[in-house]
Amino acid sequence: MAFKLYGHPTTTCTLRVALVAKERNIPYEFVLVDIMTGQQKQLVHLEHNPFGLVPYIIQDDGFELFESRAIGRYLATLGSGPELIPTEPKAYAKFEQAASVEYGQFDPIAVELSNEKIYKQFRGQTTNEEHVKGLISRLESKLDGYEVLLSKQNYLAGDEVTLADLFFLPYGRVIFERLELGNLDRRPNVQRWWKAISSRPAWQAVKDGA
Repeated sequence: MAFKLYGHPTTTCTLRVALVAKERNIPYEFVLVDIMTGQQKQLVHLEHNPFGLVPYIIQDDGFELFESRAIGRYLATLGSGPELIPTEPKAYAKFEQAASVEYGQFDPIAVELSNEKIYKQFRGQTTNEEHVKGLISRLESKLDGYEVLLSKQNYLAGDEVTLADLFFLPYGRVIFERLELGNLDRRPNVQRWWKAISSRPAWQAVKDGA
């Protein structure tokens, strides 16, 4: 099964899809959508994602899908490689718990911090430092929770890597490495986990461009 991945090579959501494809050994053809010029809003792309966002995929058989986490879940059922979505009911429940925390608690803060510290500067706007302080405080609280969780297990959903860990990687890199936030030295379990997931060959293959 091969597919075309439409997106921008360095956006977090596009990287999320490329990462899962690499983990599951699924070949893909990358098709650039220039979000810097608003190409994703053009009719040719709106026909595939009516919300005017990337990424989306088109499979060789014509099957289409958008939203990076939905695509990731789909790709995890294909190809070959580590089982990224557990099938045993209790293990699956733990996976969904971890995936919900990443999406509902970590991701919104990471998105806002990226906007304030990176994208506003790119657009020539002024960073709201008070808002940033509040976001960092919220981030620290979430990472405290991760530290407790990871003191009991190797990964977010248990002792095996899952999509929940992989979904964290693109914005985790922005927060921990580009913005140098998170105080990992004070959180040995988060630090150990981050080293483990960020050193995975699939992530190393795509982190600088899908």
